[in-house]
Amino acid sequence: MTWEGTELKANIGRMVALAAALILVVAACGDDDAGGDPTAIDCAPGETDGNLNFYNWSEYMDPDLISAFETEYGVDVVESYYESNEAMLSQVQAGVAYDLVVPSDYMIKIMIEEGLFYKLDKEALTNYGNLLEEFRTQPYDPTGDYSVAYQYGTTGLGVNLELVGDLFVESWALVFDPAITSQLPGGVSLLNDPRETMGAALYYRGYSINDTSLEHLQEAAQLIRSARAGVAAFDSDQYDENLVNGEVAVAHGYSGNMIVAIGEAENPENFVYILPEEGATLWIDNMAIPTNAAAPCTAHTFIDFILDAENGAQLTNWNYYGTPNEAALPFVEQEVVDFYAATLEADTEVIQDTGDFEINFTDLFAEAKS
Repeated sequence: MTWEGTELKANIGRMVALAAALILVVAACGDDDAGGDPTAIDCAPGETDGNLNFYNWSEYMDPDLISAFETEYGVDVVESYYESNEAMLSQVQAGVAYDLVVPSDYMIKIMIEEGLFYKLDKEALTNYGNLLEEFRTQPYDPTGDYSVAYQYGTTGLGVNLELVGDLFVESWALVFDPAITSQLPGGVSLLNDPRETMGAALYYRGYSINDTSLEHLQEAAQLIRSARAGVAAFDSDQYDENLVNGEVAVAHGYSGNMIVAIGEAENPENFVYILPEEGATLWIDNMAIPTNAAAPCTAHTFIDFILDAENGAQLTNWNYYGTPNEAALPFVEQEVVDFYAATLEADTEVIQDTGDFEINFTDLFAEAKS
């Protein structure tokens, strides 16, 4: 054999040995992560492993908290936004690499079942004990392995009392009854969200937001279809601003956004946020880490940062949503604490995963608004 042949043979041998060693390393890592569990991860408290790609609802995170996190940990946070849980799910399913997402209750269950989340390394979450006990486990994540409660609130109606006048009723009729909506200057807006808006129509028809009767769901879709003439927009982003600017008379939306917008209006006494008498949604949003995250340890560190008592209070004082952080409560404005204490006593329902029936909400909603 020539020298060149001997060298080639030696190189091949080294490559084979290296490949075998790499296989052993990968196997060893799998053993360390809960017996090879692909959803398990190991992070140290305060560890960062890259910049944070954060996929969140709009107007939901105090920019000052983002800046403080970037300064403290020397990373950049890139925040992008979605209008509905379903829109977020489709992006994660498509393989878009987000490090942290904020799904609502029922969507957490769906994404756990699809294997889309890492199990959280609770040892990296030094502030986890700050959570109220009742928020540590929920039916959508019974073991609390995959999600950490972020904020909670309700979905109701913001009303411009001046524009609505004598037509005011504490009912979903404000957005679904053409006899009312046809007389409202600017009309109304509904959330661009299949579970919330189909759910509101179900409430108005006297059904549960989690109804799985196709006939009832078709009734809800027909109700939305019949109301379209009075619907200025299906909007999950600017509804609060459009309400206080007088562009719509009634807006379907989330409690915190409504309260902030009304409080900042020139004439806040002209506005009110209501939970319609037929029922309304109570929701819990959660922080979770997708399994294709590029920086899962940075995501853990950000979760822990938000779980800090004063940071958690700053978040709630900024967006006016309920905090699940017990340690944060002494630092939260008292009116916010009182508002959400009363909310928990109201006639509300939590959206639940309806399994294979979920597609009917999405499809019928798309047809109803088109």
